[in-house]
Amino acid sequence: MEEENVKRFVLIDGNALLHRAYHAMPPLTTSSGELINAVYGFTSMLLKIFSDLHPEYVACAFDMKAPTFRNIEFVDYKAKRPKMDEELVGQIERIHEVVRTLNIPIFEVEGYEGDDVIATLAEQTKNTQTIIVTGDRDALQLIDKNTLVYCPLKGLSNPILYDEKRVLEKYGLYPNQIADYKALAGDASDNYPGIAGIGPKTATDLLQKFGSLDEIYKNINEIKNEKLKNKLTENIDFAYKCQKLARAVRDVPITLHLEDCRLINYDYDKVSKLFAELEFRSLVKKLPGHCEENNRKPSNAETRRVNRNAEKQENKDQMGLF
Repeated sequence: MEEENVKRFVLIDGNALLHRAYHAMPPLTTSSGELINAVYGFTSMLLKIFSDLHPEYVACAFDMKAPTFRNIEFVDYKAKRPKMDEELVGQIERIHEVVRTLNIPIFEVEGYEGDDVIATLAEQTKNTQTIIVTGDRDALQLIDKNTLVYCPLKGLSNPILYDEKRVLEKYGLYPNQIADYKALAGDASDNYPGIAGIGPKTATDLLQKFGSLDEIYKNINEIKNEKLKNKLTENIDFAYKCQKLARAVRDVPITLHLEDCRLINYDYDKVSKLFAELEFRSLVKKLPGHCEENNRKPSNAETRRVNRNAEKQENKDQMGLF
């Protein structure tokens, strides 16, 4: 796929972005007293994404309140996550309003996480270059020759664009091995342990040698370490349960109509009115289609520069952040 000519579709992980925006911004209120720090941070990040990535198409996925199939499979799934701050809860509808007013389609499906929705939409757009915007490294499993992940590493800044090569260089694994890695080593942030006694190094070594969880079990007798072999054998069912928790679902019952996601199809006057109500005066000039810089396609050199500027911060990451 020729990078300079391809149509670009940006998929935004709404929940990841709103959490990041809320925690990155100090408390901000309008003159009427409405708390808007998360709304302002989210909107600023949206406009930066448009400026940096210059997409023709954009969509946004959000989680829903209802439990997902993962909570049914494993009752402790995400059980240790802190409850969302009430100050953030009160801003979510405003964030949705900003997205809707920009005429960006919102996708959310009960019983599934936003990650699954994103995975499904990416699966339906193989003839475009899809860039997933998220702070959640679970999305790295979705990377392929047509799908990249744009990940802010600190607050709302220092983004890095992950492709297959960068994932392999950073973690020693291919994107399609990440769910199997979590099946073995677990994921503390999602509160499932993987196989007890198997940590990041052992999980990585196994996958580098055998390629996948299936191949590990097909070739279990090749493992000479009896203690490790026994751990794997005794926990085969749980390993596959963890794999199911980790693996993004790519067949959520939704259908993408790409033309509905065209970025410039919004009412400038309506957006300006909303921004005035929220007192986002400095952001109006950054709206796509109304700023010369936003209309200019980035060069390959600029895309590489985004990555170079983030490399120092990226090197602080640890495998456990998957």
